[in-house]
Amino acid sequence: MKMLEHVFESLRKHFTGTGRLSRLKPLFEATETLFFIPAHVTRNGPHLRDNLDLKRFMSIVLVALIPPVGWGIYNTGYQTLHAAGHLVGTGTALLKGLEIVLPLIVVSYTVGFFWEILFAIFRKHPISEGFLVTGLLFPLTLPPTIPLWQAAVGISFGVLIGKEVFGGTGRNILNPALTARAFLFFAYPGQMSGGSVWVAIGNLKNAAVDTISGATPLAVAALAETGDEIHQLLNHAGFSFGTLFWGMYPASIGETSTFCCILGALLLIVTGIASYRIILGGIIGVLGSGFLLNLIAGDASPAWFGLSPYYHLVMGGFAFGIVYMATDPVSGPGMEKSRWVYGFFIGVLTVLVRVFNPAYPEGVMLSILFMNLFAPLLDHVEIRIRLKKRIPNV
Repeated sequence: MKMLEHVFESLRKHFTGTGRLSRLKPLFEATETLFFIPAHVTRNGPHLRDNLDLKRFMSIVLVALIPPVGWGIYNTGYQTLHAAGHLVGTGTALLKGLEIVLPLIVVSYTVGFFWEILFAIFRKHPISEGFLVTGLLFPLTLPPTIPLWQAAVGISFGVLIGKEVFGGTGRNILNPALTARAFLFFAYPGQMSGGSVWVAIGNLKNAAVDTISGATPLAVAALAETGDEIHQLLNHAGFSFGTLFWGMYPASIGETSTFCCILGALLLIVTGIASYRIILGGIIGVLGSGFLLNLIAGDASPAWFGLSPYYHLVMGGFAFGIVYMATDPVSGPGMEKSRWVYGFFIGVLTVLVRVFNPAYPEGVMLSILFMNLFAPLLDHVEIRIRLKKRIPNV
């Protein structure tokens, strides 16, 4: 490492001050910070001392993403090979999953960092490590059959419109990864939803077809008619509660396993990266609204009214969204009580979208983006309430 440190020190003069490569200083600093802790220190008081800089903060989030990433790779490979009628082993499933998922991750990071570096050079500010998380979250929200060019367009929209137009990392009001995902959903719905986008087998030898159709759990529930029992339809389609909890079914790459999301949530909560208030608030919102619908359900009520609220927790992307997206410290609220309200309404809106909008059975993405808009207002209201409780100065 001493030799590498000497290399960076010898090159620094070219990227700082009046050096001939000074415009590329953000790129130089971003490369250096991959190997060494940033050497910047505060010059004026007050001074706050902490061992957790932005890079280490994001690194913990990346570690917490390992369970859904690993499971998403395995499950994608398993579903692909199984659909094609091949014998599936753990090793072959992982290799096939890597073949499908890894290009999406590479495209997301390559295109996203291109825009990050470009804006950093023209604005003359350091490259933010925040995209390390966004660049991995985004492909996990996609179906494995999404064309790579659409993934590139999506992450470009997320970085440019979801973040850079507001001034970059720390100033965005919307979650960039969800903004990118929402853009793709509305711009290319044929590739983002429907029964034929979840399992890709076209690159397998001796495959009879390129893709297979298979409804996701939310799609099965959306087809239920008045008087149907959704949990029975799910069981008949092979989606038992256990299957939904462990995540052994085709869907978006990272959202299937509630168990893996719980593992990531525990790490984020223990390290203080994510707010448990948002996560618990979301769970309370889902269960509360679900139980309320159960109470008012009647013979003429839609089938969704009678679904057990616990199924809402394990169906679709709620677990992934409430753990990794809703807890974004930039686009979410910062006050403690605001976080409870923020998470609660994400849960409520998720259920309401699923129940009353059968054309779009997954509600967590829109719920989080909608509550992102209200996060500043929630903080403002709590601050005003706290100020009113203060004893006036005499």
